[in-house]
Amino acid sequence: MKMLKLANVFSNHMVLQRDKNIAVWGECDQTKVTGECNGKKVTTSVEDGRFMLYFPPMEAGGPYDMKITCDGAEVAYHDIMIGEVWFAGGQSNMELELQNSFEGAKAVEAVVDENVRYYYAPKKPFEGEELDKELAKTSWELPTKENAGRWSAVAYYYARELSRKLGVCVGIIGCNWGGTSASCWMSREMLLESDKTRSYVDEYDAIVKDQDYDAYVKEREEYIIYQTEFEKNVSHYYETCEHPTWDEAISLFGENKYPGPMGPLSEFRPSGLYQTMVSRLIPYTIAGFIYYQGEEDDHKPTTYYELLSALIKQWRKDWNDETLPFLVVQLPVFQNEGEPDFKNWPLIREAQMRVYQTIKNTGIAVILENGEYGNIHPTRKELVGKRLAKQALYHVYQLIGEEEAFGPVYQSSYVQDQTMVLQFAHCKDGFDVRGELKGFELAGPDKNYQKADAVIEGSQILVKADTVKEPKYVRYAWTNYQEITLFGKNGIPVAPFRTSRLDGSCVTGSRLSNEGVM
Repeated sequence: MKMLKLANVFSNHMVLQRDKNIAVWGECDQTKVTGECNGKKVTTSVEDGRFMLYFPPMEAGGPYDMKITCDGAEVAYHDIMIGEVWFAGGQSNMELELQNSFEGAKAVEAVVDENVRYYYAPKKPFEGEELDKELAKTSWELPTKENAGRWSAVAYYYARELSRKLGVCVGIIGCNWGGTSASCWMSREMLLESDKTRSYVDEYDAIVKDQDYDAYVKEREEYIIYQTEFEKNVSHYYETCEHPTWDEAISLFGENKYPGPMGPLSEFRPSGLYQTMVSRLIPYTIAGFIYYQGEEDDHKPTTYYELLSALIKQWRKDWNDETLPFLVVQLPVFQNEGEPDFKNWPLIREAQMRVYQTIKNTGIAVILENGEYGNIHPTRKELVGKRLAKQALYHVYQLIGEEEAFGPVYQSSYVQDQTMVLQFAHCKDGFDVRGELKGFELAGPDKNYQKADAVIEGSQILVKADTVKEPKYVRYAWTNYQEITLFGKNGIPVAPFRTSRLDGSCVTGSRLSNEGVM
């Protein structure tokens, strides 16, 4: 019997990217493969049992059928739409399901009216029979109430906004996993290219160097049983207790052993999910990437700029397109209840802004005000999706202007009469203060920051502190968590900043994570 098998990401109801060559690939034991879709017919050769064919660019539309044949063997797909396809990567805040988001039940009820579709890459941390079975069961999903509740809330709201504005079907490829470092989503070779990112590989190699594999497997199985029960109990506690705290949860249910033993079966090992998840989707033709991650790398905030830059380089290289848009969600405010302010998240936010400012074809969705004290998984995801959509509508589709897509972003400063005068981009209409203006700190040459007063004058902000006679450095919202009161007139908050990366700001401790169980 002749063999013809396409990659699992191809199925009925799929969305194909408009206005680009459309990649279709798979395996075949013959020499030629032919594809037909929307009146287009293409043929390609098979090499070493594998083939890659490209349909020419097509305009948005559908539904269409696709047929792939080779010497009598045939695979057919139906109800195909041509529109916009975006890849949604990251960790738990991208993963958070629509049904669990704020007013998620209401959104799920209305999803049937939206022109969006979704493909979810199966979450398996290592290769083998289990992964193959899960891949075989995957397919593109239609926007039904039964399906959409499990979709990424951020990605859904992003897709919905784009579909409404563009008038085309928008497909999302969900490829995310809670609690994961950016190092999980790129190759070992890419991580080893930089001294700053190779530490992720070196630390992993040191753990597994003399590891007893059988003992590791036994420990992992025991961890899964224990942690499953622990997370069930903690979730029930948070749902039913009037004033839940993390410390009380630990006292009631024991140690949080997350993320479990590190080793070759762990979803948190460097490059693991790149191998089992991302690689299965390359090179499905897409419009670009949306990415919400950084929380898990807050223990190495000073290397995050290099880490995120390497990830962007990796994915663009894999898709053979150095111009593919990459839209980043900047982390909001967050602090665990009872936890010191380690000031590590400001460094992550700064790295994300640096990536936007230094790497072409990137965007940044500033959602600073959208965090929740004590909850690393804020549930208001519609705001996040819409802010990301503004970035796409400006950078990718040129349908809105800069002033609509951005809130104020620090640009430059100078000293005048013991006062630092701050100037901002995207601020021609000035600022909107919602409550008390707070969050500004001022330092002199000694780099000793003091709380400062701030006064708005048009599109400038004047910062002064009586205790700082020679002002040199200013920082704003340089904290893991605070109330956010300073916005642009369009409702987007002022992005956090410091006027110099040489101001002496540093991490003041290490975090206490409750990732993965909340």
